[in-house]
Amino acid sequence: MIVIVDERELVKDGYHSLFEREGVASAGFGSNEFGEWVSTAAEDDLKAVRAFLIGECSSDLVSPRRIRDRTTAPVIALSDQHSLENTLRLFESGVDDVIRKPVHIREILARISAISRRVQEDKPYSEFGPMRIFIDGRDPEIDGEPLPLPRRERRILEFLASNAGRRVTKTQVFNAIYGIFDEEVEENVVESHISKLRKKLREKLGYDPIDSKRFLGYRLVT
Repeated sequence: MIVIVDERELVKDGYHSLFEREGVASAGFGSNEFGEWVSTAAEDDLKAVRAFLIGECSSDLVSPRRIRDRTTAPVIALSDQHSLENTLRLFESGVDDVIRKPVHIREILARISAISRRVQEDKPYSEFGPMRIFIDGRDPEIDGEPLPLPRRERRILEFLASNAGRRVTKTQVFNAIYGIFDEEVEENVVESHISKLRKKLREKLGYDPIDSKRFLGYRLVT
């Protein structure tokens, strides 16, 4: 999930629509509500956040360093001002990157992936046996051959890979794929997506790489 912080409803709605077209969940906040949320949000909710996009908002309430105290997700400033002075000021505030607008939504996603790769030992993928899972939106590969997946199933697989070695609950998967504030979709849809994903992986691998335990959640195995 991408979190957008901006005082302008039109801007938040616009980015939400663009991310939705790419199959990426997002949530928008104003300065006041974001400041309160990031300070009190549960750890599982913060783990579902892929990146924070900071637009026009109060610097007193929206501090990149304050965000960093609670999560390692990339913090990116969206700037309407094309000046060196403003760019340097934003970097000094603690953001990971500054993007000048206008910008294509796919460039934003590419920059998020690039920052995440640097945090994760600079590798754009994880390997589980013969399976290679990318974090930049590419379909996974099995024995070097791409396995085309619908966007939701691909994002679930990426989320499981990013949490290698530990289980994630159905709620955590839902929050990562649909966003923590999406009340229009039932959480049980995760079970349907995972069932379809397991079937495709089982057909290619000859075994089920998603281990599930009732009440404990899911994890990838080799």
